[in-house]
Amino acid sequence: MSVSAPAPGRRTRLSIRAALVVANVAIIGVFVHQTLAFPSFSAGAALGEADGAVPEGLTVFDDHIPAVGNLDPALLGALRRAATDAGNDGVKFYVNSGWRTPAYQEQLLRDAVSKYGSMEEAARWVATPITSPHVLGQAIDIGRSDATAWLAEHGARYGLCQIYDNEPWHYELRPEAISRGCPPRYADPTHDPRMQG
Repeated sequence: MSVSAPAPGRRTRLSIRAALVVANVAIIGVFVHQTLAFPSFSAGAALGEADGAVPEGLTVFDDHIPAVGNLDPALLGALRRAATDAGNDGVKFYVNSGWRTPAYQEQLLRDAVSKYGSMEEAARWVATPITSPHVLGQAIDIGRSDATAWLAEHGARYGLCQIYDNEPWHYELRPEAISRGCPPRYADPTHDPRMQG
């Protein structure tokens, strides 16, 4: 009795199914790794200001809120200098997000996966707790279009640069920008080598 090999079309379908299984296992592995790496997060736990949540109307001068108070001092100093000058032009810097705990970043990532349907698409908008500059206090998301427009025009003078084309609100400190201008932006975080870790 001889056993015949699967037909070429069937082999292709089997190969595709095997690749999908491997991809799903890899995605599940990432989530398991993240859960084990940050055991202090418990699903359903309320995350508040102590984790980096931002109350309405927060500005770069509100040190008593951890999202601002835990920012890198050099970034915060540059933001305050820029905000003072922007204020002279009638523009106020509101903070949509700043420093965050790993648990809060993990929750944002889970929410993004739920919203966008896959880890790959979510990665265009939200970094992991391991790679996010927000967790290190090295990034800020500025609210309101007048402030982001002001920063787009004047931010380099303070070393404040937009990093991603798809996130006009996300700014990080690049001190060399004061003399050389901001570096080219990445299309989105998936093109940023720092996000590959």
